[in-house]
Amino acid sequence: MLSPPSRPSGAAGRPAASRASRAGLGWGLLGVAAFSFTVPFTKAAVAGGGMSPLFVGAGRAVIAAVLAALALAATRQRLPRGAQWARLAVVAGGVVAGFPLLTSYALSTASAGHSAVVIALLPAATAVLAVLRGRERPPVPFWVAAGVGAVAAVCFASVRGGGLGAPGWPDLLLIAAVLAAGLGYAEGGLLARELGAWQTISWALVLSAPVMAALAGLAVWQSPPTGTPVQWAAFGYLGVVSMFLGFFAWYRGLAIGPMARVSQIQLVQPVLTIGWAALFLGERITWPTLLGGLAVIASAGLAVRARTGGTAAPRRAAPRGNRPPAQGRSQAPETEAR
Repeated sequence: MLSPPSRPSGAAGRPAASRASRAGLGWGLLGVAAFSFTVPFTKAAVAGGGMSPLFVGAGRAVIAAVLAALALAATRQRLPRGAQWARLAVVAGGVVAGFPLLTSYALSTASAGHSAVVIALLPAATAVLAVLRGRERPPVPFWVAAGVGAVAAVCFASVRGGGLGAPGWPDLLLIAAVLAAGLGYAEGGLLARELGAWQTISWALVLSAPVMAALAGLAVWQSPPTGTPVQWAAFGYLGVVSMFLGFFAWYRGLAIGPMARVSQIQLVQPVLTIGWAALFLGERITWPTLLGGLAVIASAGLAVRARTGGTAAPRRAAPRGNRPPAQGRSQAPETEAR
């Protein structure tokens, strides 16, 4: 009887690992590009007071939850099991409720540029939480590049947004939003290895739907939303892309990993965010902005090219929803890199 073929090891397995790493970075970049519109579009939605921060933060989650429920039902995904529900609650608390609501309230008074100062710390927060939660051990050069990138991102956004200044409630809300999103990203990236990328955010949205729907209903009852077509379009983007489709790419990138390296692609998000703010909100782009943007992108490149070293990223388990379905059940989309 023939023995099963052995898996490639050593140098023979490096090309496949390199391709998987590039795929993870590529998916992460696509997710960051989608998320880079979130801050300026949130600012546009809450500007003028026609839409309350509570409505914008909770309402977009309701839109995304409806899309998620339809996707899960159409592909007949299996229900998460046991402790996975508790982990989904962590994801929902961080990226479905925490970050959207906190940033919506902060952006009701803070500018998009000022908000980018604090949100630029998100890559570092995600990397630290990924190491603590996922037991990854990036090498020292990675942390040096990540630290330099975080400083460069903050300095860049400070020049554009006028600096942090005296801490106020918007700053505290944004710091809390960064911690919430970092925790949700780290836990969601790990859970995506079991459930699949799009399945993870979809189940998190469905799990939080009753609470977010109640909050959105309360917001409508307190102050019926009004807005221009542009504001409603921005709100629609937040619900469909920022809250749903963007996570397809982002969690897939984190699942392929290494998570701590993929998270550093967020360092280019302040550059993109302020660029969109200039385009859609009329903010001026100066030479310091361009030079700062180049510094941020260079730091991100150094971080993602740093060797992983230490303990390898945990092996990905086959998503439960991707196992061979029972007769009459449709096959779920695969999340492994090809």
